[in-house]
Amino acid sequence: MVAKPDTNEAQDQAELKKNLERQLRAQLAAVTGGLAPEDYSQAWWDWYLNLAQEPSKQLNLLQSAFEKALDTWNFAARAASAPAGATEPVPGFTDPAWNIWPFNLYAKSYSNWASWMQEALAAGSPGPDASANRLKFATQQVVDAASPANFLHTNPEVLQKTVAESGQNLVRGLQNWLEDAQGILTGRRAGSRTEFKVGTDVAVTPGKVIFRNRLIEVLQYTPQTDTVYAEPVLITPAWIMKYYILDLSPRNSLVRFLVEKGHTVFAVSWKNPTIAERELGMDDYVQLGFKDALEVVNQAVPNQKVHAVGYCIGGTLLSIGAALLGRQGDDRLASVTLLAALTDFSEPGELSVFISPSQLSMLEAVMHQKGVLESERMGAAFMLLRSKDLLWTPAVNTYLRGERTKPNDLMAWNADGTRMPWRMHSEYLDRLYLKNELAQGQFDVAGQRVDLKAIRAPMFVVGTETDHVAPWQAVYKIRGLTRSSDYTFLLTSGGHNAGIVSGPVHPKRRFRARTWSNDTQTLPPGDWLETTPVQSGSWWPEWQRWLVARSHPDRVPGRPVEAHSYPGSLKILEDAPGQYVRE
Repeated sequence: MVAKPDTNEAQDQAELKKNLERQLRAQLAAVTGGLAPEDYSQAWWDWYLNLAQEPSKQLNLLQSAFEKALDTWNFAARAASAPAGATEPVPGFTDPAWNIWPFNLYAKSYSNWASWMQEALAAGSPGPDASANRLKFATQQVVDAASPANFLHTNPEVLQKTVAESGQNLVRGLQNWLEDAQGILTGRRAGSRTEFKVGTDVAVTPGKVIFRNRLIEVLQYTPQTDTVYAEPVLITPAWIMKYYILDLSPRNSLVRFLVEKGHTVFAVSWKNPTIAERELGMDDYVQLGFKDALEVVNQAVPNQKVHAVGYCIGGTLLSIGAALLGRQGDDRLASVTLLAALTDFSEPGELSVFISPSQLSMLEAVMHQKGVLESERMGAAFMLLRSKDLLWTPAVNTYLRGERTKPNDLMAWNADGTRMPWRMHSEYLDRLYLKNELAQGQFDVAGQRVDLKAIRAPMFVVGTETDHVAPWQAVYKIRGLTRSSDYTFLLTSGGHNAGIVSGPVHPKRRFRARTWSNDTQTLPPGDWLETTPVQSGSWWPEWQRWLVARSHPDRVPGRPVEAHSYPGSLKILEDAPGQYVRE
């Protein structure tokens, strides 16, 4: 008789095998920069097989290659004998320096080659599926890296600057490189952070920390008006970055704007997790984050409903929390405002190149080994999505031109990243991005099913036109997932960060807004865009007027935070911005 294997022994062996797989994937990630090679090899193979079945497309590509090569040779012949500046400018190389031999030839050769690469990519791609997007992403990395503008000996603008400055630009560039290399080795962040100190230059709106648990601090801001609206505002920012993106320098602070308009404002400041917090999951973020913060506001301002605001992943968390409250018949929310927040993850935009089982397995292995996801890894992924603007152009300016970009408050915030716990981020990516459980009504929190249709509070949803993190068409989808009969969707110009942080007055901004007064009426995104008129300026005043219209008309006296007599566990712990934001 064959003995059955001991259950505990089998479990131990399975766990040992899983940990070994994680270690191997983590080692592979160190070589590939965190990218899953099987995804890209499969994408290339799909492209090759598709093209192999299309002889006519192969012939067209060969013909195009011949034509572009001939065009390059003809251009070279004209440029070699033409006076300086006589040849036509090459698109993308508009500076007059690029119109001089041999640099005009470098530009023309590169332009024709890059154009042919895009033709070849399109010829073997059946459509905008995940495989095609990954190959497009990989191809764009090669194209951007190969530009003659990235190298000293092929960039006439940099060469002219080098001659004019007798090489001092290269000396400064070397100094910049040494500073950055030292910063990487020592773990010190980019110099832009030192230009804007937290609590001195940014995150300076007066307030107090009135609550702290192992995950959040709750900040209450001092009223700036004699009377305030009765309903307080609770802001739940993303925990991917520090909370003070909504409290930058005073001219760009949404928090300051609100308190100056007579609102009592509370904000969540997330802890920057370490390996000690590796086991914190989405359940903890709902309970210790949103629910605890809401309870704090209810204690600090009793008997009043709360205007809840969520930004990015903080908006996703707010939608989950609001749905759970709605399911329980809890009507503590006066309104729900979502800023560039996804609830339907079926169309994650350009981030889709990083969303696959193989990619997430590799990322999970890296996080499991360290206990957290380092902010630098996520920052590098976003940089690759815009490699020309965020990687190569800054590198040329910093190390070849010897010019550091003068930092602003948003850049300083962007350099001040946070880590994310292994369990939470693994659950977030797998359950929301990969499986889209929230939109499909399959997401559970602490054993409770989250149904977004339970959200019936007034809603104000903001998308941004050029958002590559939360495309506005995907943000727009929440209309079909909820049952709010007072629903406004606003689309503002700008991207994921700059579009939201627009300041109260911004002459270069524009927005569109439409409100529905029932829970079913909607439009396809394209129709909404075409039929909703454009308005100039920042979206902040529009939203603030919306809040006022959904607040009690009678204002109440505003009291300094120091004058509050807090019940229970609430007390003033220290001045804002607190401890967690400095970690």
